[in-house]
Amino acid sequence: MSSPSLTLTVWAGSWLSGHASPDDVIDALHEWAPMHLVGAQDAATASATGLPERGTVDGAALLLTLVRRIDTTAGAGLHLVLPAAGDVRALPAGTAFASAALAAGEAVVLGVPGTPGFGLVPTVEGPDVLRWTVFALASVPEPVVDGGLGAAEFAIREAVREAASALNGIPTVGTDGRRADPRAEIAEEVAALARHRYPASLPPRAVRILDSADQVAAILTVASRGAGMRAGSASGAAGREGALQPLWAAVREARLGAVAAALRAEHHR
Repeated sequence: MSSPSLTLTVWAGSWLSGHASPDDVIDALHEWAPMHLVGAQDAATASATGLPERGTVDGAALLLTLVRRIDTTAGAGLHLVLPAAGDVRALPAGTAFASAALAAGEAVVLGVPGTPGFGLVPTVEGPDVLRWTVFALASVPEPVVDGGLGAAEFAIREAVREAASALNGIPTVGTDGRRADPRAEIAEEVAALARHRYPASLPPRAVRILDSADQVAAILTVASRGAGMRAGSASGAAGREGALQPLWAAVREARLGAVAAALRAEHHR
């Protein structure tokens, strides 16, 4: 599992479909941090949600209360967003929520497209604290269009092959100056992601796609470190990082496609 937003989306989706309990969702969230602080971004959001304005309330259960208020017809009211520079689809332009989601690289949108809803953005405040800021949205934007599990699986399969070539030329000197094995670093990255479990109700094909996306992300993370160490200038490092961006985009697309398709499948089970 790559992010708190992905965890909340898939576990809340499983709960809303009757395949998980509220405690299951809370336990999964607590794998990220034992304390979750939830607060409204402004007065309008505080009024709409009953949350304190810019205040905090300790408890992941409040997130489930917000999720429970949405219309989940055909899984339409729960969306994962993974924005990045140059790719801000599914974000309401010019809003505080869009800025916060882009800075975090992740968010959850609650609500049916074209109707009022909420945006949830997590930020790490310490090793044991995760803050969720809740934004009121005047109109939920359309989610990123995806081609289902087939398209997501094809895209990530191609990315796996291309990411493997990114290992070539990664220097074998670690940040401590000693020789290091990039594959060992990749294994460590994958293990960190794998400690966050998926709901048992998630389609196996979706899990395979998400696991493959984590594998590619781990390779790219290690490749980025190596490129930065090897580059002789800031421009050289930027160039190498830029070469990895299409693969990062493939990882985001695969995750979004797998999650969206999984939510639809769970709703119809």
